[in-house]
Amino acid sequence: MTEKKKPETVYDLIPQFGKLKDEVLFGDVWEQPELNKRDRSLITVALLAGLYRTTELRGHMKRAVDNGVTKQELFGLITHIAFYSGWPTAVNAGRIAMEMFGEDEA
Repeated sequence: MTEKKKPETVYDLIPQFGKLKDEVLFGDVWEQPELNKRDRSLITVALLAGLYRTTELRGHMKRAVDNGVTKQELFGLITHIAFYSGWPTAVNAGRIAMEMFGEDEA
């Protein structure tokens, strides 16, 4: 009897969901010409931070840096959203930035 491998991600568990992520979201939506990837990253990070989507925010902050968003721009984004989505969402985003950039929490 062979042992089934435990899924490591939701995309392993639900392959169609992974296919849609790869082909539609990142293969089509992120490739549309109206916005560059840097701007898409800023928008995505702001929305995920404002919606308190911690897990997804981690990955998209890294993607934002890869797409040319600077550390200082992310810090500015976090400060800006505090007044639109609330202090707790900005603090949460700031903690993720601390993890990402290796800053000590005060």
